[in-house]
Amino acid sequence: MAGLGTSGTLMGAGRYLRETIPQARLIAVQPDQPMHGLEGLKHFASSTVPPIFDPSLPDETLGVRTEEAHAMARRLAREEGLLVGVSAGAAVVAALRVARELEQGVVVAILADSGHKYLSQPFWSEG
Repeated sequence: MAGLGTSGTLMGAGRYLRETIPQARLIAVQPDQPMHGLEGLKHFASSTVPPIFDPSLPDETLGVRTEEAHAMARRLAREEGLLVGVSAGAAVVAALRVARELEQGVVVAILADSGHKYLSQPFWSEG
């Protein structure tokens, strides 16, 4: 599970996983709509798709609402002591969705950003 920005993380880690664990399910995470507040992530249907992106690699793409990602970033900071950014929050939202549907298995989400650059954002005081 990795967010789609440049798509490099998903492409690199995904190709490696396909070689070493062929049954691994690769999931891309992106904003659910073109106008969003998820810095670092792209809504691929309405953005320029990076040339390194191979659409055949992910098994699924999940959309996450900005508000869900903000709430998860706050939750991770308050409850888990993890100061992550909004794209990492989006990855965890998607990971929890997938985990709720699993009967067995392991879900891995890559949290590729830190919350330090978002400290002045108003979403920290919401909720």
